[in-house]
Amino acid sequence: MIENTKCECGHQNPVGTVLCESCGKPQQDENGTELLEMRYDGVARRSQKQQKNWIDQIWSFLSSVKVAVWLILITLIGASLGTIYPQQNVFVGNIDLAQYYETQYGTPGKIYYMLGLHDTYGSFWFQGLLVLIGASLVVCSLDRVLPLYRALKKQKIRKHLSFIQRQKVSHQTRLELAQGETEEEWTEKFEQLLRKRHYRVHREGSALLAEKYRFSRWGPYINHIGLIIFLLAVLLRSMTAWEVDYVPVREGKIAQIPGTKYYLENKDFRVEYYDYDELTPDFQRRNLTIEKSFETDAVLYECVDNCDNPSVEPTLEKLKEQTIYVNGPLTYQGLSVFEVHFEETPQLLHVRSQLRMKDTGETIGTLDLDIQNPQDVYTVGDYTLRVIGYYPDVSFKDGRLVTLSKDPNAPAFVFLIEGPGLAEDGHVHVYMVRPVDQVQYQQEQLNEAAGSPFAIGVASMEDLVISEYTTYFNVKQERTMPFIWTGATISMIGLILGFYWHHRRIWMRIDNGVLTIGAHTNKNWFGIRQELTAALNKAGVEVDAKTLANEVNGS
Repeated sequence: MIENTKCECGHQNPVGTVLCESCGKPQQDENGTELLEMRYDGVARRSQKQQKNWIDQIWSFLSSVKVAVWLILITLIGASLGTIYPQQNVFVGNIDLAQYYETQYGTPGKIYYMLGLHDTYGSFWFQGLLVLIGASLVVCSLDRVLPLYRALKKQKIRKHLSFIQRQKVSHQTRLELAQGETEEEWTEKFEQLLRKRHYRVHREGSALLAEKYRFSRWGPYINHIGLIIFLLAVLLRSMTAWEVDYVPVREGKIAQIPGTKYYLENKDFRVEYYDYDELTPDFQRRNLTIEKSFETDAVLYECVDNCDNPSVEPTLEKLKEQTIYVNGPLTYQGLSVFEVHFEETPQLLHVRSQLRMKDTGETIGTLDLDIQNPQDVYTVGDYTLRVIGYYPDVSFKDGRLVTLSKDPNAPAFVFLIEGPGLAEDGHVHVYMVRPVDQVQYQQEQLNEAAGSPFAIGVASMEDLVISEYTTYFNVKQERTMPFIWTGATISMIGLILGFYWHHRRIWMRIDNGVLTIGAHTNKNWFGIRQELTAALNKAGVEVDAKTLANEVNGS
């Protein structure tokens, strides 16, 4: 059966309309006394259809404010989980992430990795949540703004009596006109009073509709537009086309920044380490060398000729020269070059190390290690150190030490230490001259398992001879920042419109000398009552703000 939705005023309303879009007559419970639900002006919304197909059901789900709130809460929880342990993008080089998280953080770290939280912000589920939030914003906005716009454009000046009487601000009284004054003349006088208060007034005989600040109704939807742009920009940041990954540049060399016309030169690299005495007891016990600071003198170039011909040396134009340090990037026209990591490359030639007691830190003596041609036996004080294993380019695979090449990029020694106070067969001790990230924690575990009471470390940084370094730069092209700022600005405009301006409407009609007036606003009811009271008093109708409250409904 087809439902008849045509109002007595002649306007054909969509199915589901609560208040007539033209005259405001309630479509159900016309003679009721409850205040009218004025949210979205009682218009019909697609999400409230009674008979829904699968598209309507998806639409209703996404248009729900509760669903949007839950999506935001789940996203916030997911984002917070990503801050518990380091994300995978902070690691440089080849590293077994599954083993790293389990070794460093135990069972929680293993679970963290298995759940994919090591790449939280780049994961499909996190980006999917952002897409769902964006879709919810779009559907919520369309579900409300289009019907609301239609209702506000089709407002009838002479509203139905029940519509005016069931407003939160409403008053009815017999109008006492001056001698010879008509109802239309009084209405025109009242119109001028409202215009002085910046209302836009539409009059039809002895009825009028006055409103101001209608634009504030669009504030939430403008805010949604800004948030949608913001979310799209955040998603675009995760695309490789918008962000360059790590770029290694060897000292004294020039390398191209992938996907760009820019080149980066590593002119000089400097690093400063903490001396042994500056370290905390825990770091001394673990025999770690810690960087105090490191920086690179870098030059940024732009290719101007032979850029796409690998057989010809490109012609470069110098753009900017700057010393880059941690949290001190080189920036140029949206390009940011951050220094995040470094490696010694290759050759470690000679190192003077100290043999110490791990518990007390007592220095037993020094040993000079020739990295190219190490001796078989070293004598330090009363102890003998036999080299039973040498790994020029150490790594850790399947629970054992291996060497990746013959080049001494990251040398490691396995000593059998014999001497007073030790077991007859001695103690095994692993010494990595400069432990790299992916094997540093294995060194500690191996020595703990062997029960070694010793610690071996570099005597001083001047005794560590290294030919050159490779600096790892993280290069970002902030192409998304204009979109992020645009979205944030639009969102802020929407918030300001909604917070500081309030849509106010006044409906009035005179029937056989009886004045019926009502008003509605989405905020600040006290303000509109005071404003209407002042206008009525000047027009000769004595009221106070309290009498404008709808007494029938106890407001």
